[in-house]
Amino acid sequence: MENTTAAYGVYADEMEVADVVHTLNSAGFQNEDICLMLAPTHPIAEIVRSAGILAVERDETAATAGLIGWLSELGAVVIPGVGFFIRSRMFFNALVAARNAPALCGDLRTLAGLGFPGPDAARFEDRLTQAGFLVYVASSETARGRWAVELLRATGAIETAVLEKRASAGAVA
Repeated sequence: MENTTAAYGVYADEMEVADVVHTLNSAGFQNEDICLMLAPTHPIAEIVRSAGILAVERDETAATAGLIGWLSELGAVVIPGVGFFIRSRMFFNALVAARNAPALCGDLRTLAGLGFPGPDAARFEDRLTQAGFLVYVASSETARGRWAVELLRATGAIETAVLEKRASAGAVA
């Protein structure tokens, strides 16, 4: 068993996801440690949903491919009802392998897999069906988790907190 810590921040649609991730990266957090959960109504979700190989506009296709490429560099991205990307083994274990089932794209079990207590998971599941996004930053150090919360607050998160729990090696908070 080892202690794991995670910080999360909840944002309104108006906030720039890339700015939040860039701030975390500049402070030393790696992309593999970051999980995004986007509401299906978020502008990025719409771009991912409408991405297609038959797109007519070449510039639009290149921009969409660039966005999807950027998202796939993160530890995980979950868009309820649309799909998910998982790059990091730690997020794979929390979202898929530990449950012996694919991530259910932002439902209560996905949030519980990340370590959210039942009432919070239900609340965020409901919130993320409406609007906004959630940024989740995993760390093995409590101090870094607290630092991530401060960064999330500074970037305009509506709600932030640190999650701490004991987890088996390879699992995430």
